[in-house]
Amino acid sequence: MSSSRSRRVEYDRFIPFRSAMDMDYARFALTGPSRPQRDGSRESPSSVAYQKLLDECILKNRSRILAFKTAPEASASKLPEFDEPIRPQKKQQRRIPKEPERVLVINGLLDDNVLNLLDWGSNNVLAIGLEDAVYLWDAANESTKLLQPVEDRGPITCIRWSPDCAVLAVAFGNSDLSLIDLATGHVVDGMEDENQAPVLSLAWRSNSILTVGRFDGTVVDYDFRKDDMFICFYNGHRRGVCSLKWSVLSGRYLASEGQDKLVHIWDACMPVSRDHPRQRQWLHRISSHTSIVKAVDWCPTRSNLLASGGGCNDHCVKFWNTVNGACLNSIDAGSEVCALLWDKNKSELLTSHGSPNNQLTLWNYPSMTRVAEVSGHSSRVLSLAGSPLGGVVASAAADETANAVEIDDPQKAPELDRDKQEAAVKLMANGACTLCNTGKVDLAIELPEDLLVLFK
Repeated sequence: MSSSRSRRVEYDRFIPFRSAMDMDYARFALTGPSRPQRDGSRESPSSVAYQKLLDECILKNRSRILAFKTAPEASASKLPEFDEPIRPQKKQQRRIPKEPERVLVINGLLDDNVLNLLDWGSNNVLAIGLEDAVYLWDAANESTKLLQPVEDRGPITCIRWSPDCAVLAVAFGNSDLSLIDLATGHVVDGMEDENQAPVLSLAWRSNSILTVGRFDGTVVDYDFRKDDMFICFYNGHRRGVCSLKWSVLSGRYLASEGQDKLVHIWDACMPVSRDHPRQRQWLHRISSHTSIVKAVDWCPTRSNLLASGGGCNDHCVKFWNTVNGACLNSIDAGSEVCALLWDKNKSELLTSHGSPNNQLTLWNYPSMTRVAEVSGHSSRVLSLAGSPLGGVVASAAADETANAVEIDDPQKAPELDRDKQEAAVKLMANGACTLCNTGKVDLAIELPEDLLVLFK
């Protein structure tokens, strides 16, 4: 009985074997672009890597078009598995804690929604204004210190870091304004004028130009490099200006909000009148809010998008096109909107609220669906300040607490030690600190005795 074997067919070496030719490759080789000749010009690393991958995976390092014999059968292990199903990676579910990561109990925080007593600088230092002193918390090494205590100047009404964080602007109830050098802790500049109304809001346009909003509705630009510091006057508000924000992307537009329920948008490049060369006129006046407006912030990714929130009789968050002044959207948040803050990395908005829940609400934009709600305060949340590194937000409330909330993925941050979470540090008058509970606390804190730091 004869066994049948597959016989290899050989052909004349000078006559091409058409059935052994790859016609697709032949068409590509004949009609495709020719490779550049090596004339000394260097190809980019990305193009070299791409060509190498193309030769190995698709072209199989072939250089000939004509075939004069049958090609050997390729083993199954060397065949490319293009039909292998691609398994999608399981998306990690985002979890946002419903309670704050840390709680700082601070006695002396004024319960006044028109004041601005919280600011987180680009140097990663959180500043808190308490009556007649400013306390600084360094998020890098978790140390806290007192900055230039003052007396007989009234309560602090507003604080604001300069863009380079070289100085901290501090406004007082007696209308004084001081610029404090962080390195030395001394006042390097400022203004003292008892005839002026108290300052309620501050916004740095640059490292030397500061915009000041006062209780009587005046808004003024000051340049502290000049003897005559006064630059220009913004005429529009009739009552106290409780919020000022320069646009993040362009630095050209200024938003001001006040107790007169108005929102003004100013264009710094708008021509001024010859009769009043130092007086600016508003670009848009928004009067749709029905209560005091303090919550406002510019979108960090869209230069013409502004968000504003109304007070106790309003409950609305509104979005504005600052080019034409049109309202893009308006939602009822359900309670007083005390502050709002855009996320720097995601298209999300964080708002702080008053009664009945005193919560922080994270919204997705533009759908305005609720992503999460964070509790932890027993009174209305007056102010918000975002970390320059992103992911963490500080909130200050009328219950005399300041909370640190992680709104980014908490799995990216290491968990706090249980001993540190349960420990409480009570601060003595001489600056020493003792443990109220057993445990280890690696914080160096120097504060007066009226402060108590709790880690939950």
